[in-house]
Amino acid sequence: MSEARYFVGLISGTSVDGVDAVVLSLRGERLAVVASHGEPYPTELREAILGLSQPGINEIDRLGAVDRQIADTFANAALMVIGLAGIDAAAVTAIGSHGQTIRHRPMGETAFTLQIGDPNRIAEQTGILTVADFRRRDMAAGGQGAPLAPAFHRAAFEISGNATAVVNIGGIANVTLFGDSGAVSGFDSGPGNTLMDAWVRKHLDQPYDHDGLWGRTGAVDESLLERLMDDPYFCAAAPKSTGPEYFDLAWLEARLDTSSDASAAEDIQRTLLELTARSIAMALNAEPLAQLAVCGGGASNGLLMERLGELLAPAEVTTTEALGIGPDWVEAAAFAWLASRTVDGLSGNEPAVTGAQGYRVLGGLFPS
Repeated sequence: MSEARYFVGLISGTSVDGVDAVVLSLRGERLAVVASHGEPYPTELREAILGLSQPGINEIDRLGAVDRQIADTFANAALMVIGLAGIDAAAVTAIGSHGQTIRHRPMGETAFTLQIGDPNRIAEQTGILTVADFRRRDMAAGGQGAPLAPAFHRAAFEISGNATAVVNIGGIANVTLFGDSGAVSGFDSGPGNTLMDAWVRKHLDQPYDHDGLWGRTGAVDESLLERLMDDPYFCAAAPKSTGPEYFDLAWLEARLDTSSDASAAEDIQRTLLELTARSIAMALNAEPLAQLAVCGGGASNGLLMERLGELLAPAEVTTTEALGIGPDWVEAAAFAWLASRTVDGLSGNEPAVTGAQGYRVLGGLFPS
């Protein structure tokens, strides 16, 4: 058996709660998560990132400062997870850093995507070759730069046929579908946790609705849900991707009933959860699924998992733990794997997913 190579994967997703870090071992085509670590963002940094996610004053100076702070948090997370793995930094072939997305505009003549967290600082502080800026090469080739996880899902979970789908529910939800021929497809289905998180921050000053407990106290407003589901994004054909700069509080508030009989805040929270569940179910409706494996923060929302189970019955709704990787670590593992592809000169995108003109080697190299 070939000797193991180690790669570190780092990501902070659209929920902006902190850095997920893993050490991934690769032996040929076989891979395993050796260690994992979550590095929360300090409150001030999280607020600064959220502030940059929408247009505002003095953005370039603010971006420059936050770019450094994110990189320092990423570097610390990398060193922590390497220590937990019980290996030397010198044993790590490369770090794959997704960075922090602050804008994703995949449509139109000026389409772009921007992830920050200076990889030069990560390489300098860890002494490890760092691979970063994964999405823009796919976009340069005519793709949307997202989602990138489906290629990893196929490699990691060794799924063939269409009996199983994988859904990552972070701030945005994306689905991965597997065909009988070995083909893989996927797209962003719409909001995951981003609207629920924004609404609970506004009304309870909490980062998220733990286990959907607040949502359980409300009732679905079917009229509001119909207005939300009427957004053209949900019926748009793939390839498609989106972000929290589209599905934000302004998007929600434009669709709220401001009359005297408007829904209570907890009813809106429950309706937002239903929006996530139904948009995912709608994306999977044509698939004769036996199993749906969920990863990302949404896997910890008991009410959301219950609703997916009800909407997709008789399919079994479980988490990616059943496929070998804990739901909190799949995305970080994906970017460790993508770093290995870049280092080896292999493509990391799936053109059928992103819409790119072909397979591309993704990311740039930042030497130690």
